[in-house]
Amino acid sequence: MPALLEAKDLHAAYGETKVLHGLDFTVEEGGVTALLGANGAGKTTTLRAICGMVRTSGQILLGGEPIQGSATEDIVRRGVAHVPDGRGTFMELTVEENMRLGSYTRRDTNVAADFDRMFGYFPRLKERFRQQAGTLSGGEQQMLAIARALLLRPRLLLLDEPSFGLAPLIVQDIFAILRRIRDSERVSVLLVEQNASLALAFAEDAYLLETGRIVVAGKAADISRDESIRRSYLGY
Repeated sequence: MPALLEAKDLHAAYGETKVLHGLDFTVEEGGVTALLGANGAGKTTTLRAICGMVRTSGQILLGGEPIQGSATEDIVRRGVAHVPDGRGTFMELTVEENMRLGSYTRRDTNVAADFDRMFGYFPRLKERFRQQAGTLSGGEQQMLAIARALLLRPRLLLLDEPSFGLAPLIVQDIFAILRRIRDSERVSVLLVEQNASLALAFAEDAYLLETGRIVVAGKAADISRDESIRRSYLGY
């Protein structure tokens, strides 16, 4: 499949602190790619770099067109949706209001139908539609964050630690829904996830980061089977 997203010699920094050191990676059209690595490896910074939230150099191409240097809101309009670590839920707003924020850039008339589609994936959101988001459980907030992102009708979905802080059974539920979304929406996904075995089972391709550099790249299934990589980098 052709690449939807391509990074070439991507560097990123916070002020004078350099975090990414020349990354090269792709996300295929309709595919799922995992970014793995320890805390501080540069995974979250990579997602922020794609969204124009940190200082970068190098190239970031979306559908073959450069997006580096663009404002974050323009990158969103071009079809990139970001579910950040910590979920980014607006706690004082209701579930409905949070979801409507996800569709605010839309100019089409299919938003109501898309709400119904989200309720098909996340029926709890329909049950809690008028409820304040801050009163939801952690799993429900993660569902809301994903639904809000999908309401942008993105070409590329960036997921940052969707399992963080959730009970194992809730994590299983979330990833079962993500598989349904992957299969039915055909949205490309770039996944950052601490649970390496879970991420590798979900993704087709994977990159392993260490101190801002890619040290392993390949098919997720091959990486998952490589005992030396698992022991040296992934801890399972």
